[in-house]
Amino acid sequence: MIGASLGAAAYERASEISAILAVANPVGDRRLARLSSRPDVVLALSGIGISFGGVKALSDVDLEVEVGEIRAVIGPNGAGKSSLINIISGLYHADRGRIAIGGQSFSRVPASRLARLGVARTFQNLALFGGLSVRNNIACGRVHTRRASFVEHIAGLPRARSEDAGIAEKTDQIVAFLHLESVADRLVATLPYGLQKRVELARALVAEPKLLLLDEPMAGMTATEKAEMAGFVRAARDRHGVTIILIEHDIGVVMGLSDRVAVLDYGRKIADGTPAEVRADPAVIRAYIGTAEGENGEDIR
Repeated sequence: MIGASLGAAAYERASEISAILAVANPVGDRRLARLSSRPDVVLALSGIGISFGGVKALSDVDLEVEVGEIRAVIGPNGAGKSSLINIISGLYHADRGRIAIGGQSFSRVPASRLARLGVARTFQNLALFGGLSVRNNIACGRVHTRRASFVEHIAGLPRARSEDAGIAEKTDQIVAFLHLESVADRLVATLPYGLQKRVELARALVAEPKLLLLDEPMAGMTATEKAEMAGFVRAARDRHGVTIILIEHDIGVVMGLSDRVAVLDYGRKIADGTPAEVRADPAVIRAYIGTAEGENGEDIR
């Protein structure tokens, strides 16, 4: 319950800061309607734009994500990647454009309904509760499934006990899936950074999302930790059927992990295709400071 209230408060504060009226785009709306009616499309964006203090962070961005794919979004620093994922998750409200999630169309994604729309996310900067155990942090990802009242929980009534048992079972399954058994009862604050990132992934996966938004899940990791995390991301798609949007700076990881890649530069989408197509795109090479190297020295060709 503590995790749920803190998360809701954080969303509310961010929404108040960045809330801007959405402007409809009739042409984009028709295109979005066609995309959102396709059963193989989990997410569709049409004409998304947002500015901060007069500076355009995103401009007229279209994106579609198909069921079961790992869809990467890359670009140099400041390209608008995190702004895009924050709009998809309702943390930011776009100035213009529309979003369709699971066939439902929005000008503003309701952050309070995100889990029930089948969407979960991780954050670029860790958003864990350091004073709680690994197991309790992960269990916070299923708070949205509770239906029993506070009184039912205090009194230990059957519905509350059943919900607690179900959450504990799902939590144990994800703990095992991500090989966290040995640290499950430790306080998150005592874990090394790489394991904390894994716990955050676990908290997102325990919600059983249809769409998982990963905002730089491998940032700050060693090469070994990145390889392990990439394996877990791929397994989440293959074993749990989760569709994934991946924001990541490490070009080598992205090209080896993704089915399709969209490239942003100064808030605009400049390329979109398979990893092989993106590697060979001159506009992508120019975006990375006019060289063939990515931000971590990975050769994008």
